[in-house]
Amino acid sequence: MMSYAFDVVSQGELLVDFTPYGLSDQGNVLLETNPGGGPCNVLAMVAKLSGRSAFVGKVGDDFYGHFLSNRVSSQEIDVSGVVYDAHAFTTLAFVHLNEEGERHFSFARKPGADSLLTQSDIPVHVLDAAKIFHYSSVALSVEPARSAMKFSVEHTCEKGKLLSFDPNYRPLLWSSEQEAKEQIRYGFSHCNILKIAEDEIVFMTGLTDVRMAVDKISTDYPNIAIIFATRGKKGCLTYAKNADVPIWIQTDTFTQVKTIDTTGAGDIFIGYCLYVIAKRMSLNFSKAELQEMVVHANAAASLITTRKGALCAVPTREEIDRLADEQSNAFSTEKEIGEATV
Repeated sequence: MMSYAFDVVSQGELLVDFTPYGLSDQGNVLLETNPGGGPCNVLAMVAKLSGRSAFVGKVGDDFYGHFLSNRVSSQEIDVSGVVYDAHAFTTLAFVHLNEEGERHFSFARKPGADSLLTQSDIPVHVLDAAKIFHYSSVALSVEPARSAMKFSVEHTCEKGKLLSFDPNYRPLLWSSEQEAKEQIRYGFSHCNILKIAEDEIVFMTGLTDVRMAVDKISTDYPNIAIIFATRGKKGCLTYAKNADVPIWIQTDTFTQVKTIDTTGAGDIFIGYCLYVIAKRMSLNFSKAELQEMVVHANAAASLITTRKGALCAVPTREEIDRLADEQSNAFSTEKEIGEATV
């Protein structure tokens, strides 16, 4: 049997999330410095579950770049694939929260170091040591990071790895919606596992009926074996293209938790799922197995919304199991697709 050093390797952005943290005595907004970026949030969940993970990306050779690398390493994520750029600042993101904890972003990235990753920066031996390669569209939004990402995607495809894609669409990072859709379609065309948020489903398909949209994506991209359509407080609609009969499951989320910051919830969700898939080394699930995985992933995502930041606030396996088990009857009801509200 082939030996793998890593369960999941992810490539892309590593940045600082400046998150609101109250007001100063003068009434000015205080910001907390949180390590951020979807790829490492995903890996932090894998690592918290005792999985092996590694990150590939570029930061500035500056205070924040070294701060980020140290914080990621402290989460037991391999950072041998991190490159330091002496000529560009580490990318900064400013998180804006509404009263319900829903977030919006603005970025200091013109250019940010993450966008300057090149093919020559990529440690191919790290990619080759992975069971699963996870990526998003952020790195596809600008060159040279776009070409570097496409190299890694196509290399891992050729090596027979499982590929996981999360569009993670951030409009401010793109020159046009058309360009974003083109690159997200590229992501669709190479992945086996897709995690996509409800607003991204509408953006990419024009359909507001989630089931119809998922069905369309599955038909248009037969390479995708599992689709997780995450819907915030409305839970998740999961589709699995099993060999016999496709599986559809609607799982509810855990609305009883007190949400203060939704940053990273989708990353934590897919991180949990990728850990399970990596340990199984298979995309074939029974309905009960798929249900169990998604319920626990929902619990993990719900817990992260009760905390500021994501990467360094990932819930433990015990916390996840406790929430999932306590509320399994009331909040994790399996529904036939005909009963699901989608």
